Amino acid sequence: MVSIRCKMVVKSELKRLGIRYAKVDLGEVEVNESLTADQRNQLKTALLKSGLELMDDNRAILIERIKNTIVEMVHYSDEPLKVNFSDFLSEKLNHDYTYLANLFSEVTGITIEHFIIAHKIERVKELLIYDELNLTQISYKLNYSSVAHLSNQFKKVTGLTPTFFKNLKVRKRTALTQV
Repeated sequence: MVSIRCKMVVKSELKRLGIRYAKVDLGEVEVNESLTADQRNQLKTALLKSGLELMDDNRAILIERIKNTIVEMVHYSDEPLKVNFSDFLSEKLNHDYTYLANLFSEVTGITIEHFIIAHKIERVKELLIYDELNLTQISYKLNYSSVAHLSNQFKKVTGLTPTFFKNLKVRKRTALTQV
């Protein structure tokens, strides 16, 4: 569950099934009472129809919590972190970072760092397309040490410079208006 729309779907299904809940966050639902086996199966089926999954495995749940924390930080937070991300993640999930990093790599096949970088680059693309912030503002917003660091990482991941990527968008728009 990585978007507001997913949260809306989950809330809707919970209401439809008469399951009372305390909160629905990205990747987590806190229900007010224990679910019966029948309620659990109905919820699982309903969520699968919407492309979502009910997770029971503690390791899988922790992986999802790591992913959701990263997505929330990169895509929905307006304030840069004041601490190292490893410390933030450890504190938020109440686990040693080494354990989280090893588990994440073992299960997903990529490191937490690469997952963060991939999401940060996607966020940079999004912000470049919106054209509301310049590269300096984007680098600050996404907690890069400098514009050069952001540019180097962007080029390494996409093969393009941020400026070239931004200009591609402008060219495509111009081409569409000429059709």
